[in-house]
Amino acid sequence: MELKVSDVNQWKAALSAYDSRIQSLNKPDLASLDHFYTKQLPSIIHKRNPNPYITTPELSNLMKWKLTRGKWRPRLLDFVSAIDEETVKAASEKAFKALPEVSKAVSELTVLKGVGPATASAVLAAYAPDVAPFMSDEVRIISYNLGFKMCASHVAMMGSHRVLRFSDACIR
Repeated sequence: MELKVSDVNQWKAALSAYDSRIQSLNKPDLASLDHFYTKQLPSIIHKRNPNPYITTPELSNLMKWKLTRGKWRPRLLDFVSAIDEETVKAASEKAFKALPEVSKAVSELTVLKGVGPATASAVLAAYAPDVAPFMSDEVRIISYNLGFKMCASHVAMMGSHRVLRFSDACIR
């Protein structure tokens, strides 16, 4: 399916095939990690309202999910797994409180060793996907192939509403 497809039914079909596509990648643990990230983690974080946060094990699982989907960088997993619980909790609380200011929220998370803008965007998207989209490798590749040189820090600076318009423009 090309990104310029405007038929909503084709997009719905692609979305409904998501789980089977994840399975077809034959990457060990990706399906369970994807379930954790897309289904469990958002609920876990929201149950902690009014002061949401993530824990070190949750950040480690999120990092495993991110790395399993894209390029494996084991040192990043080592870094985030070694961060003490209070540091992760404090940084993530500050980040979630900073929303809808995505740039500020990303900055609050990138103080954690091993957490760059892309990982920070994944953390924020787990909590507030309508405000802070995940800047995946796929979005970067698509944007690059369409002539846009965009990275996660650009997304943070632009704000999610502009990224959604950018994504919409890419689809057209």
